[in-house]
Amino acid sequence: MAFTSCSSTKFNANYDKSVDFSKYKTLEFYGWKEGSYFRISQFDKERIEQSFASEFQKRGIDIVPKGSGGDMLVSLYVVTQDKKSYTSTTVSTGGPYGFYGYGYGGFYGYGPGWGWGPGFSTSTIHAVDYKTGTLICSVYDAKKKQLIWEGVISGTLSDDPAVRAKNIPKMVSYLMRKYPVKPVKNK
Repeated sequence: MAFTSCSSTKFNANYDKSVDFSKYKTLEFYGWKEGSYFRISQFDKERIEQSFASEFQKRGIDIVPKGSGGDMLVSLYVVTQDKKSYTSTTVSTGGPYGFYGYGYGGFYGYGPGWGWGPGFSTSTIHAVDYKTGTLICSVYDAKKKQLIWEGVISGTLSDDPAVRAKNIPKMVSYLMRKYPVKPVKNK
């Protein structure tokens, strides 16, 4: 799962303003919420986890194995949706004076004539299939079992694995700018 570009991607985050985020020093990945497994490949799942781990480590937070008692628990969830986009192209010919043609002319007989009539137009509708996705990162206080931060990335997804490999770390980095603790300079 990777979004096509930063400009078309939305980044949102919310957090508990009463929490002192600087007190958290360890994090464990709780896992993927049910339903995410079938929506993304194992490769993208690992890229997303590694990208979040890297961003938390830049903020002085160590990643510990699941079940080892980290200060924070991180849960990830992905929602995808297939969509269609429609565009229409119209081509017009003729105009208010119609065409010169051969047909019924004069008052009674056959012969050349000019017609006054409508022009012609043809419209073509093009349908484009695309996929949108939303990645949700939920961070909980492990002791209180309370949500303390949640970040959301949503946008159009790319089918190209090379684009996904390049964009996942970039998108996670943009989202983590909204995390209350900034990166430590020496990390």
